[in-house]
Amino acid sequence: MADLSQVELQNLRHLIGAQETSYQKFNTYASQCVDPQIKQLFTKSAQDSLNTKQKLMSFLNN
Repeated sequence: MADLSQVELQNLRHLIGAQETSYQKFNTYASQCVDPQIKQLFTKSAQDSLNTKQKLMSFLNN
């Protein structure tokens, strides 16, 4: 892991949690959509949130 300060580590954890929350919400919204275009928008947003979360988590593994 890179030499992260306590504040940086806390901020990183906060951002990861926020991305997980966004991912869960967008998936829920997508599952409730009837309009295929809006469903696709929410599905893509969920995937983007998951990708961002994984990218942020990679900072913890280095």
